Amino acid sequence: MKDINVEIIGSDPPCPRCRKTRENTEKAASKLGMKIKILHLNAVSRETVEKYGILTTPALAVNGAVRTVGRIPSEEEIEKLLREATE
Repeated sequence: MKDINVEIIGSDPPCPRCRKTRENTEKAASKLGMKIKILHLNAVSRETVEKYGILTTPALAVNGAVRTVGRIPSEEEIEKLLREATE
């Protein structure tokens, strides 16, 4: 199985919306029986802005590709994104 890296891009410290996005991501991975690596990136850090250019948080990137921006994705949506990342 491919390694899956998930980055949650948001405020530092994480706001409630960022924490909920992480919670939904962990639940989705657990339902699928996947082990994933989750990183939290500060949306205002120079490195994150240069890499992703995100202006609205939270954002969710899977394997370096931004998949959602400005909203909390549901567990079901994240499950779909994680399944797609393994194909």
